[in-house]
Amino acid sequence: MAPKANTSKTPWQDSLESTCHDLQIAAPVFQIVSDRRGGRTAWSSRVTVYGVTHDARFWYDGKNVNNAKEDAAEVAYKWLNGASSNPSSPSTTRSAW
Repeated sequence: MAPKANTSKTPWQDSLESTCHDLQIAAPVFQIVSDRRGGRTAWSSRVTVYGVTHDARFWYDGKNVNNAKEDAAEVAYKWLNGASSNPSSPSTTRSAW
């Protein structure tokens, strides 16, 4: 299931926000996380929706932090749309290194 068509640079985040609004639940809350890897730092994101935290699937270079937020938003959006009829369903998110 793809997000609603738009020209935004944050289509998954926008679609997640819109879905939360439509379902009359709290807006998604994003968190940026980092992990030191040798001489570099890898960045990822997680988002909490309806009390469930969803991790981005991948880690990104610092200049691509928005991609991490989009990744987490995609995971949460797909979970929420699969769980819209029963928002208390367990999360099926994964975390990748």
